[in-house]
Amino acid sequence: MSTAATVLLNHPREVERLVAGQPTSDGAGVKLNRVLSNNLQRRLDPFLMLDHFGTDNPDDYIAGFPDHPHRGFETITYMLNGRMRHRDSAGHEGLISDGGVQWMTAGRGVIHSETPEQNEGRMAGFQLWLNLPAKDKLCQPWYRDITSAEVPEFEQDGVKVRVIAGESHGVAGAVQRQHTEPLYLDLSLAPGARFEQPLPAGFNAFVYVFEGGLKFESGCQVPPGRMAILANTPGSDGVRLTAGEQPTRALLIAGRPLNEPIAQYGPFVMNTEAELVQAVRDFQAGRLA
Repeated sequence: MSTAATVLLNHPREVERLVAGQPTSDGAGVKLNRVLSNNLQRRLDPFLMLDHFGTDNPDDYIAGFPDHPHRGFETITYMLNGRMRHRDSAGHEGLISDGGVQWMTAGRGVIHSETPEQNEGRMAGFQLWLNLPAKDKLCQPWYRDITSAEVPEFEQDGVKVRVIAGESHGVAGAVQRQHTEPLYLDLSLAPGARFEQPLPAGFNAFVYVFEGGLKFESGCQVPPGRMAILANTPGSDGVRLTAGEQPTRALLIAGRPLNEPIAQYGPFVMNTEAELVQAVRDFQAGRLA
């Protein structure tokens, strides 16, 4: 773990709006909070979905996510607590546990399952869907398990930063992506601590608070369970986050928009309706990986 110096911003972004997630279930009845849903895909391009799951009740997660297909995007699962086994039709298998990450590029198609390997205790974490550019939507599927120890971390001024993707204060994350350039940070802030992160003005960005609360210089307060969409202000150079009176945990996520058409049918995300029809036909014919 290293120590990084504070970066001073001249024109930090403010909050455009707050979004409350929608309680729902997925897989075989796993209860979760869908924070980024279909109606925000254009605004938060290249990100397609963010789910937050967290419960101490095994009935809410024990059935997991049986075999299901994906095509045309990437899934990033970040475990805060618990153990989840991944298996897929491309021959990949792995176990992610506390603090670990599972990064899967579905590409031309994969069928996978995510099964809890526990029958008691807390299971909590996130799944983020990241779009692929049109030229890569039919690429070879790819998979990587990243243990907690492999996620780079640093501390500064009462803030602990875990760099899952991208770069923060000179610390490179566990994964880099050339076209969407995703930034994925897990921030732990002491009460009143401040964190600044440079961001290109053209990137879409949001903050999701899951413990404590954040406040912005405009006076906007972000309570737990809320996503703050950051304004794309011309000339902005980043974001400045300040914790409230409680210890705070938040995700800061940003990326370069693809500015391409988005066509989605369930677990398939392509650019046209015709490509979606082909994806369904390929799945029904057993042509996915």
